[in-house]
Amino acid sequence: MKTPTALAKLTAEIDGRTPAHRDRAIDGLRALALLAVPTGHWLVGGFTLDSGGGLHNASPLSTFGVLAPASWVLQMLGIFFLVGGYSSYLSYQRRKGSAREWISGRLSRLGRPVIGVTAVWALLLPTLHYGFGVPNATLHTASTLVVQPLWFVGVYAVITALTPYCVRGSQRLGFWAAVPLLGSVAVVDFLRYGPYADTMPSWLSLLNLLPGWMFAYQLGVSWADKRLGRREAWLLLAGGAALFAVLLLAFHYPASMVGVPGASRTNSHPPSLLVLALAAAQSGAAILLRDKLARLLRRPGLWAPVVIINLSAMTVLCWHQTAMLAAAVPASYFGEIPGLTTAPDTVGWVLARLAWMPLFAGLLVAIAKFAQPLETPWDRTGTTRRAAAGVLAVGFAYFALAV
Repeated sequence: MKTPTALAKLTAEIDGRTPAHRDRAIDGLRALALLAVPTGHWLVGGFTLDSGGGLHNASPLSTFGVLAPASWVLQMLGIFFLVGGYSSYLSYQRRKGSAREWISGRLSRLGRPVIGVTAVWALLLPTLHYGFGVPNATLHTASTLVVQPLWFVGVYAVITALTPYCVRGSQRLGFWAAVPLLGSVAVVDFLRYGPYADTMPSWLSLLNLLPGWMFAYQLGVSWADKRLGRREAWLLLAGGAALFAVLLLAFHYPASMVGVPGASRTNSHPPSLLVLALAAAQSGAAILLRDKLARLLRRPGLWAPVVIINLSAMTVLCWHQTAMLAAAVPASYFGEIPGLTTAPDTVGWVLARLAWMPLFAGLLVAIAKFAQPLETPWDRTGTTRRAAAGVLAVGFAYFALAV
C-alpha cells in the first residue's frame, strides 16, 4: 500500500503531466458517467439461487418501486453521449487523414475491448462448467450480464460513425439539430403507447434506438461547435425537467429509468421520450456547471482519479459485471448469502448489497490490471490470434443471445 507521501507524489505527477489545454471538466463528466454504470448495475443486479445451485437474475426494483427515483441519478448515459459528442467533434476537427480513417480508428478503439472480454468469457464458460461444475443456469445468467452493457458500445459505435453528419447538422442548424431526433422519438412513442398501440408492430420501438441515444451526442457536437451556450443550456434544463414531469405524471411513463422484470413497459430498451427528457435536463445542468467543475478539478487529489478512470473507460464498461460475478459465482457454492445469492426483496438485502460494493470495486481494479492492455492497439497480436479472438467472441455472443 502506498504511503500518503507516495500517493501525494503520484497525484502531483499526474497533475504535472496534464497539458494546460486539457479540458478537465469534460473528463470529469465522463468519469462521473462511467462510475454511474457499474454503480447502477451492481445495485440492481440481484440473484436468486435455485435448488440446483444455479444463479438467476433478479432485481430489487420489482419489490422496491420506491427506489425508482435513484435511477434518475444513476442513469447518466445522456451525459456520456453528450461528452462523447463533444470529444468526437474536437477529435474530428483535428484529424489529419480522411473522415473514413478517423472513423476506422475510433471504431477500433471501441471494438478491441469488446472482442477481448467476449473472447475471454468464451474460454471461461467451458472451464467453469467442466472444471468447476458451475451449473448451466449460472453460465446463462453470467453471459446475459456480460453482454448487457455491450449493447451500449454497439450503439455508441454506430453513432460515432455518423459524426460527420452530426457536425454538418450542427453547422447548419446549431443547437436545433437535436430537435428532429427528439421529435422522431416522440412520434414513435405516440404510436406505440397512444390510441393506436394495439395495431402497431412489436418492432416499432426499435426505431427509437438510434435517435434516442443520438440526441445527447448531437447536443455534445453542438456544444463543442460553440452553437450551444448557457442560454440554450438553461432551456435544456428547464424544458427537460418540465417534459420529464409531464410524461411521468400526466402520461404515466414508468418511473424507473432501467428495466424492471415483469413490467409491461420499459424506458431504456429502447429509449423512450422520458430518457431524452432526462438527458436534456442532465445535459443542461452539465453545461451550466462546467466552469465550476473545471475549477474543482484543478486540485491534484481530485484530478488524479478522473485521469485513471478515463484511461480505463472501456475496461470499466466491459468488465464491471465480471467483477460482480467473481464474487457471486463462488458464493453460490455456499448457499444463500445475503446481498449476493438471496432474493433482492428485503431491506436487509439492500443494506447487504451496499456492503458488498467495495468488494466488487476491488475485484474490478484487480481485473483491470489484466484487461486494460486490451484497450491498447494489438500491434503485437498476429493475424491468427486476432482471428481466434473473433471466432471466440462470436461463439460467446451466440451462447449469450441465441441459446
